[in-house]
Amino acid sequence: MLVCATLFWAGNFNVGKIAFIENIPPFSLSFFRWLLVWIILLPFTFREILKIKKEILKNLPLLFLLGFTSVGMFSSLTYSALNYTQIINASLFNTAIPAMIILVCFLLKIEKTNIFQLSGLLISILGILVIITKLDLNNLLSLDFNKGDLFMLGGVIAWGIYSAFLKKRTFKVSLLALVQIFCSLGLMVLFPAFLYELMQGKTLVVNEDLFYILLYVAIFPSIGSYYCWAGAVAIIGANRAGIFLSLIPLFSTIFAIIFFNEKFLFFHFIGSILIIIGLFLSNKKIINA
Repeated sequence: MLVCATLFWAGNFNVGKIAFIENIPPFSLSFFRWLLVWIILLPFTFREILKIKKEILKNLPLLFLLGFTSVGMFSSLTYSALNYTQIINASLFNTAIPAMIILVCFLLKIEKTNIFQLSGLLISILGILVIITKLDLNNLLSLDFNKGDLFMLGGVIAWGIYSAFLKKRTFKVSLLALVQIFCSLGLMVLFPAFLYELMQGKTLVVNEDLFYILLYVAIFPSIGSYYCWAGAVAIIGANRAGIFLSLIPLFSTIFAIIFFNEKFLFFHFIGSILIIIGLFLSNKKIINA
């Protein structure tokens, strides 16, 4: 289940690049992805949502923030990033998400942090800088960064905020119903962005390619991955499951090299090593004597 979850999420990066090649606008892709998810889930979740509508209204500000950062921002910024940067770059940024969660929790005082987590955070940030600058100091001094890398950094920040505030949810709800709620609120954000793209002349061409792309992004990384991930965590626990997230950039890189002839370069390697070291330190606990 964990392999399937990470495989589907990795495929999302490659399908996002195909969407760019097919001239599918990023916000339009994200809007129709989550609209299709919303339609698919509705028959299975509407009864539960009606039962907990008072809890939903009571927690609406928090739920809106969660829907905005996950459904509204993360997927849109990821698809936007793939218009400008390599799949390998975009997927490697995801390995820094645990460090970003620690940073958000530290800044907003959501959870206590220790010296290992802060050290891991700094090393992971250094790894991100290596990837963004391509190990070229001139890029850092001149602030000459790839636009796609900056979009992806924004996506990682959005997911870090989402993950940190997800801990504040207090009422019980099934995973599918929670995704349905996030979809509903996230679509409120995506709809104006979709209309803006239309006004800019960025229209969707309805064809067979669009059908298959939407089918994949709605079913596999949106529903399939969440379902497999939640089921696996319930069986073996979050800590052991978290290790498998490293498979996402691995699968994405393999697909990118095979299907798009991308190159795994030296700065990718150095950045990955730094982020992985930071991830290891972030998970290390202080043992009291």
